[in-house]
Parts: sequence; C-alpha cells; structure tokens
Amino acid sequence: MCGRYALYGPISRLREAFDAEPEGVDFEPRWNAAPMQWLPVVRQRPSGERVIHRLRWGLVPSWAKDEAIATRLINARGESVAEKPSFRAAFRRRRCIVPANGFYEWQQIAGGKQPFYIHPVEGQFFALAGLWERWIRPADGEALDTFTIVTTASNAAMRPLHDRMPVILAAGDHQGWLAGGTPADQVQAMIRPCPEASLALYPVGKAVGNVRNEGAGLIQPLA
Repeated sequence: MCGRYALYGPISRLREAFDAEPEGVDFEPRWNAAPMQWLPVVRQRPSGERVIHRLRWGLVPSWAKDEAIATRLINARGESVAEKPSFRAAFRRRRCIVPANGFYEWQQIAGGKQPFYIHPVEGQFFALAGLWERWIRPADGEALDTFTIVTTASNAAMRPLHDRMPVILAAGDHQGWLAGGTPADQVQAMIRPCPEASLALYPVGKAVGNVRNEGAGLIQPLA
C-alpha cells in the first residue's frame, strides 16, 4: 500500500519534470504527506495541456452519498481497478500522476514496526499512478476533487517490507497514463512493479508515524 509520502519540490522542478503548469497551487513542502491532505497532482486537459492542481487524498466517487468514504479509498488495487465500482469510471477517464520525492513503508519487526524511506535512484521524483474524481457536495453544491494512488504487487526490493507498493510510472508511460484516449489494455499494462534497481531505501526514525510531525529530518537515515 501507500499511506505516506514526501514531496518537497521545489515547484520549479515539478514543472520541469512533468511538463506541467501549476495553477493556483500554493506549494508547501511535505515530508509527511498523509491521507485527507490537499496535495499537488498532475492532470491533463483534453487539449493535451498538463496542469498541477491541489486535490485531496482519499477518493470520493461521484455517486457517493457523503465524503466519509474517502478514508477507505486512499489506494486502489491495480488488479481490480478497471472493474471495482469505486474506481472504474476514474480508471477509464480520469487518470493522474501523483508526484513524490519518495514514500514510506513500515516493516514488521520484533517489538513493533520500522519505517523505511524509499526514493528514486536516479532523478528527483517518482511518478505515482493515480486516479481522480469530482464529487458535488449535496449541502452546498461545492465541487470536491479527490485522488487515490494505484498499487500493485511489490518487487523484490520492496517485498521484505510489504507485499504491496505504489505503481511507479516509467517516464515513457506518463503521456499514455494521462491521456484519456489510451486503450484500456495499454493502460492496464502500465500497472506493474517498477524495476528493483530504480529504488533505494533505508530505515528512518519512527517520528514519521505521527502525522503531526513534519520536516526534512523525517527522511534522514536512522543512525
């Protein structure tokens, strides 16, 4: 799964890495991005223009009666994303990229869980495969845009920590993932573990387990 990640930018590097223009994004570095927070996401307009908007993490399907469902839909299993009612419409038409400098995973050890930070071996960002939805709040008609992160089976590097990992898109797959007209079988083929050699990981302090903790110290290797 993927329940925490880091995105500290800067916004200029995000623009360059994803060929996307920020729109109304008040960029705030996050070393402990968590569900229900508003975070930068890359979307593509039908015209082909890529933009960066802030969406809330935790998908609310358009048909949901209320937004409480978001806490249960922070991740979408890639194996069933095309059929599951919560995700299938977004999978067909509303795919996005969730940029991250790295993400966290916890390994079960004697006496508790040890957090690890996973980051790219090359380049500054991961392009996590995401889906987004727009939900209209019945009480006031306000539109709420939310997202989820697609997951897949772990590769050999991640397997000692967890049996699931986020789908990390290769640079050559960015356009196909974002474009609404990409055939479904081609999109499905992008849902796979990334090469083990593209990841680096190391243990970090347990402070990251508290969502109230922030700062660059969270990604420092454990002494």
